[in-house]
Amino acid sequence: MTSTQDRQDAPVAKATMMIRRSAADVFAAFVDPAITTKFWFSRGSEPLRAGGSAQWFWDWYGVSTDVKVLDFEPGARLRIEWGDAAQKTVVEWTFTALSPERTYVRVVESGFRGDAKAVVASALDSTGGFNLTLAGAKAWLEHGIQLGLVPDHFPEDARHLG
Repeated sequence: MTSTQDRQDAPVAKATMMIRRSAADVFAAFVDPAITTKFWFSRGSEPLRAGGSAQWFWDWYGVSTDVKVLDFEPGARLRIEWGDAAQKTVVEWTFTALSPERTYVRVVESGFRGDAKAVVASALDSTGGFNLTLAGAKAWLEHGIQLGLVPDHFPEDARHLG
């Protein structure tokens, strides 16, 4: 197998969700931390923009990450690189308008590093995380409800339970 083939066969994280809002509104929810904090991270340094960068924080976990925007197509596509230097991955969101008020969101994260077991574990963990994030985005954008899925997924007082 070639290294190109290895990359094509490598596990990726995938999540999808139809959200009953316009593609422009759903896209904005992922680039504007004033909205994104309603369903994903606790704060962001600034809105994402073409060629820009930002920092995202999950304060309840004591975690942050640098985000570099690779592609920025409002209402259609967002691609970023994130993670620490040794574990950078690429995340791509596509926003497909099914109708003026229905958007199909697809998230794919690729580029996981490590041995086969570590790569699979990272892809599975990220798949779960992005599914929670999309469910939270749907609840917020459609109903104005903050579900708290991300902080409640692994609360501090339950971390010893694994």
